[in-house]
Amino acid sequence: MHNHLLNRRGFLDQSRFGLAAVALASILDSEELLADGSVSFDPTAPFKKRPPHFASSAKNVIVIFCAGAVSHVDFWEYKPELIKYDGKPLPGNERLISFQGENGALQKPLWEFNRYGNSGKMLSSLVPHIGSCADDICFLHSVHTKSSTHGPAENLMSTGFNREGYPGMGAWVTYGLGTENQSLPAFVAIEDPRGTPQSGPNNWTNGFLPAAFQGTAFSTTRPISHLTPAGNQPADGNRALAVLNALNQEHKKHYTTDTDLSARIASYELAAKMQLSVPEATNVDGEPEHIHKLYGADSKNQTKSDFAKNCILARRLVEKGVRFVQLFNGAYASGGKINWDTHNSMPDLVPGHAEILDQPVAGLIKDLKQRDLLKDTLIVCCTEFGRMPMFQVGNNGRDHNPEGYTVWMAGGGVKGGFSYGATDPFGYKAEVNPLSIHDVHATMLHLLGLDHTRLTYYHNGLQRRLTDVHGHVVHDIIA
Repeated sequence: MHNHLLNRRGFLDQSRFGLAAVALASILDSEELLADGSVSFDPTAPFKKRPPHFASSAKNVIVIFCAGAVSHVDFWEYKPELIKYDGKPLPGNERLISFQGENGALQKPLWEFNRYGNSGKMLSSLVPHIGSCADDICFLHSVHTKSSTHGPAENLMSTGFNREGYPGMGAWVTYGLGTENQSLPAFVAIEDPRGTPQSGPNNWTNGFLPAAFQGTAFSTTRPISHLTPAGNQPADGNRALAVLNALNQEHKKHYTTDTDLSARIASYELAAKMQLSVPEATNVDGEPEHIHKLYGADSKNQTKSDFAKNCILARRLVEKGVRFVQLFNGAYASGGKINWDTHNSMPDLVPGHAEILDQPVAGLIKDLKQRDLLKDTLIVCCTEFGRMPMFQVGNNGRDHNPEGYTVWMAGGGVKGGFSYGATDPFGYKAEVNPLSIHDVHATMLHLLGLDHTRLTYYHNGLQRRLTDVHGHVVHDIIA
């Protein structure tokens, strides 16, 4: 029997349906209206914007990581019983041994708590600016973790695992979603002006994910390494890059199946674009005076001023479409002088850390809100673990406490002026609706439209994910 597809008219008549379907799929894909599916990662275009698994409330994330462990009982979770039983042993744990040894009697908060906002949230008097944003913040008071050591606990908060070698949460998010801006990195880590946290770049590593998803370290106090082209003015650089790109594309024609080559070319192309885009993106000094005043960048306290500029930089980056920004408050050092690790001298050291954190972070929330960006930007303020509700024996500081502490979120679709979960009456252990780090990560991914059980990557015989084999979404905090 004669096959009508072998004649010209028959072929055109039948192929028009297939062509229409291809065109429709292309349109739906560009509008992010295709059915849900797992991550479809093209190694030749690692930064291309990719659709979420489902409709999302957040598009970008800013994580404020307070290195050294903030004391939840002195800042975020008001415990009247801790005041009532001040100076007495912790019931049931009269001689509790923790990270640095034996603990003494219960110690009430060292600073007064005040009510803030229409929600009447009780917060420390040391953070009045953040307090003024209480109605935009959702407090998770029942977080617990698996480690009482800074390095492993930092790893767990940033990567989902307490060991090294696993991708940071920003790497997972950008692997899943790509980025809006093809001229800036998808994942940026802004180091504290005093230095890096204890785990350093492991907080923003790509781990076993493709190298494209490694976080890029930015700072307003130090230039980005290897960014300035040697001996080229911008115009000359553009012409040279155009010629180089043409040669690369011609070379790639002979190796069409070599995805490593295509990925390497994409990486170099981003680096070239950054030479032009980064100077403008990081021009914090060009912001108007009222913005500097809002964040406290005009402060005579140099560390506060520098951290405030880092907060402004975080806003500028998400405003330009950078997907994930990890902003560090506190560096690696013992003694608690340049981070929150205050095992002793809390009355002397903690107010200074609070001053550096308070106004800049509040300024970030208010600035995003006035620009109508807070609804699309999820802010997560976290630390590696909490602090004990008692002082250590023989000094005036609180030891490490992985059993219960606070993480708070703002914007990005969470309920404002809301508190979820609680530690016990003294602030020692997560008791009401306990949350693991995996639960926090699962909820963050959900707000971005990502199913944490489907955001996977095959490595060493396993489908790995940020939440390991754990985690549940805390739907009660979603607006």
